[in-house]
Amino acid sequence: MQLSSNRENNRLVLSVSGRVDTVTAPELEKCINDNMEGVTELILDLKDMTYTSSAGLRVLLKAQKLMNKQGAMKLVNVNSDVMEVLEMTGFTDILTIE
Repeated sequence: MQLSSNRENNRLVLSVSGRVDTVTAPELEKCINDNMEGVTELILDLKDMTYTSSAGLRVLLKAQKLMNKQGAMKLVNVNSDVMEVLEMTGFTDILTIE
């Protein structure tokens, strides 16, 4: 997994590429947590995310809960494989996906 971030004022865009699984999910969670101060809009660009396990879903859910308190979160550019996982788990009802 590779991460890149771009912050402009209170908006954070985090691009995730590769696999988010039990090994890499803690790194994603740390990146989100370390960069959330003052963020009111979190955008996760998942264009290059190829896979997510339940560990990755847990990180997305925790990020959504955090952003419910301080702003808004959305997922963008979700590919069909990851979207299928989100649909099967009901996360499409919880998360904002564009």
